[in-house]
Amino acid sequence: MNINKIRNFIMKNKENTFSFKFKGARNQTEEFIGKIIGVYRSIFTVKVNNYTGRVKSYSYNDVLTGSLEIKEIVLKK
Repeated sequence: MNINKIRNFIMKNKENTFSFKFKGARNQTEEFIGKIIGVYRSIFTVKVNNYTGRVKSYSYNDVLTGSLEIKEIVLKK
């Protein structure tokens, strides 16, 4: 996958909700559910689905290097 494919995926899925897993420094991992709310030239923003309504920003390179995993949410019936 390359940056352009990642950017196109993010643009097509703006306003959709996904499960995110971010692998930070020193083996810190953060998992959350959020909605892609903004798509810009170098970054995209995600609104976290919790009571705080926090907004996080990530670069397309975070997805390319595997630091940020984006997974589709599958609801069981």
